[in-house]
Amino acid sequence: MADAINILVVDDEPHIRDGIAAALEAPGRVVRCAPDGSAALEMIRKTPVDVLVSDLKMPGSPVDGLELARKARGLCPDAAVVIITAFGSVESAVEAMKLGAFDYLSKPLDIKQLRNIVRNAIEKLTLQRENVMLRRRLAGADEPIARSPQMKKVAEIIDQVAASDVTVLITGESGTGKELVARAIHAKSARCHKPFVGANCSALPESLFESEIFGHEKGAFTGAVRRHVGRFELADTGTLFLDEVADMPLQYQVDLLRVLQDGEIRRIGGETPIKVDVRIISATNRDIRQAIADGAFREDLYYRLNVVPIELPPLREREGDVPILIDAFLGEFNALHRKSVSLPEKVQNTLLKYPWPGNVRELRNIVERLVVTADSDEVHPNAVPQEVRAYSQRRLFDLESAVNDAERKAIIAALEQAGDHREHAARLLGVSVRTLHYKIKKLGLA
Repeated sequence: MADAINILVVDDEPHIRDGIAAALEAPGRVVRCAPDGSAALEMIRKTPVDVLVSDLKMPGSPVDGLELARKARGLCPDAAVVIITAFGSVESAVEAMKLGAFDYLSKPLDIKQLRNIVRNAIEKLTLQRENVMLRRRLAGADEPIARSPQMKKVAEIIDQVAASDVTVLITGESGTGKELVARAIHAKSARCHKPFVGANCSALPESLFESEIFGHEKGAFTGAVRRHVGRFELADTGTLFLDEVADMPLQYQVDLLRVLQDGEIRRIGGETPIKVDVRIISATNRDIRQAIADGAFREDLYYRLNVVPIELPPLREREGDVPILIDAFLGEFNALHRKSVSLPEKVQNTLLKYPWPGNVRELRNIVERLVVTADSDEVHPNAVPQEVRAYSQRRLFDLESAVNDAERKAIIAALEQAGDHREHAARLLGVSVRTLHYKIKKLGLA
């Protein structure tokens, strides 16, 4: 139901509440009801709403429609609020509009008008979300997020190479964002409106590799019942991203080298060379020089691919990027899943202490998990995966052990210098004799 529109109807009169809910039901919508403002807030905290339809006056409830509108907008900033008011309460309804309400209706209700208002609210909400996602892409939201010096340097290289067609080889551990860098280069280049085509060399079976990359003609081999256009042709005038290029079968590396030299491909079973205008960006998480030494990768191809190298550091070496990555992913997944989840300080501290062996990809996946599984607007510390929490706790214990070791060495050295005279040793350490006695006993030096 992640794509369903969540509607909440709030009214203290059951027949009005149920009537409105029935009138607003439609495919792709989930309509819920609440008898008063307090109950509505509890429901919103558990399940954010897209459209809130609320009576203005609800006697007996500490939260009236005006207060509900204000708090609902705080919990769900994008929610459309529609206020229902009796004649004579229009001024309050106008006040609700100032708080960001979408529209208001006077009683007695015109159900057709209410349907139109809600439909317009949903259309506006959908358009706003689409525009936000579009602006993020146009503004380079798909670029690597950089605060650390290492990633700022990467961003500088991206800007420098984007305008040319030089080949780029991106290296780094799995999950560091190599494809993101490749897409950023493409997005900043003159080819940005042309295709960006990816091929994972380690995921393509060797028996299908040549066909997938270069294509084949009908009848070229058993099962070739029609012509197949390969990745090179699909990427013509654009960019071809060869991920895990060090895993490319050795027998096809000479074909890739020929394409880089001549700008032509030949489909399997084809006789006529086909001109292609493709920029090549490749990536690998392996030590490609070792692959060359092992005879698994052609050295001449390496030099053709590695005109401009970009090395991505692991996330553990750029801790300064973690907080802004968390904020970016939190915003992305709150928008995607229509939630307003926040991370309390304890949760953020736990995430900041973890070394992220899976790098940016692991961080992104965990933030999405926390957003999706949150049953309120704040993530509970126990929702953080156990391995992340355990590492944070282990670091605390490691720190205590380090402190104890340092104190033990200092006390032993002071006692030796003082000839085991504890009062003298205490003076050397700058502590009281009582404190020294306590430390000696605690550290097992007695």
